[in-house]
Amino acid sequence: MLNRALISIVDDDQSFRESMRQVVMLLGYAVEAFPSAADFLASRFLPETACLVADVQMSGMTGVELHRHLVDAGYAIPTILVTAYLEEAVRDRALKDGVVCYLSKPVDADHLDLCLRSALQPDASVDENS
Repeated sequence: MLNRALISIVDDDQSFRESMRQVVMLLGYAVEAFPSAADFLASRFLPETACLVADVQMSGMTGVELHRHLVDAGYAIPTILVTAYLEEAVRDRALKDGVVCYLSKPVDADHLDLCLRSALQPDASVDENS
């Protein structure tokens, strides 16, 4: 099923960013990828983004800070955070702050698909204990 919703990926690790871009494209979504939160925030794709997938640990602005900035600026973009370094306190705070899913790297494509569906269809539920 082809879904033309735009998924924006923000990760400062080029190889992970590109692999995530490929996975999300294979799931049938339109994708734009950015090496930093600043690049995403300055892009013309910000208002078109239906869901954001961002790394927690990035130089400059972290994924958690990016999510908070978007909320404070009035952008209701569902956000999925990914991390290679799972910290329960950060995860719990992010989920409390409204992040749709908090995933550990390497990201399981099936779980990512469920998270994307949940983000794009808020009535769907996903186990957030990932």
